[in-house]
Amino acid sequence: MSFSLRALVNMGMKLLVVVICLLDLACIFAFGNCTDGLVRIGLKRWNLDHNSINAARITRGEVIYSIVKGDTNPNIDCLKDDVVYLRDYLGTQFYGEIGIGSPPQQFTVAFDTGSSNLWVPSSKCHFSIACYGHSKYRARMSSTFTKIGVPCKIRYGSGSIYGFFSQDNVRVGDVVIKDQVFSEATWEGLRFLLAQFDGILGLGFQDMAVGKVKPVWYNMVQQGLVTQQVFSIWLNRNPKSEVGGEIVFGGVDWRHFSGDHTFVPIAQSGYWQIEVGDILIASNSTGFCGDGCAAIVDSGSSFIGGPTTMIAQINHVIGAEGVVSWECKKVVSKYGDLIWELLISGLQPRKVCVDIGLCLYNQSSAAIETMVDITNSQGLPDDGSALCNFCEMTVFWLQVEFKKQRAKERVLRYVNEMCERLPNPRRKSFINCDNIANMPYVSFLIGNKSFPLSPEQYTIKVVEGSSTICLSGFVALDVPPTIGPLWILGDLFLGAYHTIFDFGNLKVGFAKST
Repeated sequence: MSFSLRALVNMGMKLLVVVICLLDLACIFAFGNCTDGLVRIGLKRWNLDHNSINAARITRGEVIYSIVKGDTNPNIDCLKDDVVYLRDYLGTQFYGEIGIGSPPQQFTVAFDTGSSNLWVPSSKCHFSIACYGHSKYRARMSSTFTKIGVPCKIRYGSGSIYGFFSQDNVRVGDVVIKDQVFSEATWEGLRFLLAQFDGILGLGFQDMAVGKVKPVWYNMVQQGLVTQQVFSIWLNRNPKSEVGGEIVFGGVDWRHFSGDHTFVPIAQSGYWQIEVGDILIASNSTGFCGDGCAAIVDSGSSFIGGPTTMIAQINHVIGAEGVVSWECKKVVSKYGDLIWELLISGLQPRKVCVDIGLCLYNQSSAAIETMVDITNSQGLPDDGSALCNFCEMTVFWLQVEFKKQRAKERVLRYVNEMCERLPNPRRKSFINCDNIANMPYVSFLIGNKSFPLSPEQYTIKVVEGSSTICLSGFVALDVPPTIGPLWILGDLFLGAYHTIFDFGNLKVGFAKST
């Protein structure tokens, strides 16, 4: 291969990676096809190319507390279910088709458990590039349209949309939801430009819906369109399969899981949020969530997000690339020995960084800023709070290794290596594709049961011609301690475990996908 050709190929792969780092919004495509009393939304796989990879962007929507109450038994088949088959985009986007209006105007939407509103592009969207190339809702073509006109803004982790509220009938699978309030988007953030879907259908709770509008799922229940107050999601990450998965409204499809579901209650109002116990790398405890951590089950996120401290540990073990932080290395070289001695002396870990003067009392782990909020253009914390953040990370890493009764020199060397492998919140971490078979399982303890992810399940392969790159599925996500530490269990987790969202009893259940 000539130098110029090789350079061109390398440039193409770099462009491919840049694009996947810009967008990783998970989504679900739905079209109705009911032959067994269920409403199914099916997914279809697309070939991967430079344009298609742009759609894989992690998003975080707004979520809420459920007001729907009722007894539900997920182990009983229901007579009125709505099943929508899903299309899969790159193994990270799942989306489906719905209809709005009379006659129905067709739209592809992401089915997102991390947000609560339904929106699609409006025919009045003239000045937003992202609206072009997507289907637009035309109110004048629907005989059931009702004007509302109240303006709204819906924010996501990958951008915002602006528009106004309207009302019309919405078809999902084989059922029609009457008088559904939705948003007509007149402006979309640029990150929606290359998304394969037109809009988003939120499956979160009403209290967090923008404008407090009643979500589609609530109306499906209250209009008697489903018998059980549950919906379930199966995502198929098998690249050779034509079907990308399905979402079942009002029940479950027994073909797509094995064994019994493990159910856990929603931990607090506002999110499909549960509590997870320890996180294990191979069979070794990371020690971070020994007292429990919050986790949001989110079909609108492609990857698995977690605290930087933990993601650095995981990515270090699996050999993922990271970024070097000289501030972190400075803390280790200057204060590592002192931190070690303080821990040995029995000082409480949360007081160590305050004791050596790197954290103020009101800046310690009880009130630390998020890594995402204080990052600079390189994705690393600014100097103002960097030393405190890195000190607390160092304390945690030293504490974990200290409990393993390892020598100080070895432990300090390990922590120094961690400072060279920090995940960058704005980029994905590369791994060597040849090492996947030898990488360890990563497991989450949920409801006192282990839910392991194999290396194949927590990595993403991107194939471009004869070239292949591999990415770690774990990304850094730091939230304020008043909320966190927090994990986001996105589509990589849902691809491994069939999930039941039980609105009636406010709980979530997981079983091994088949």
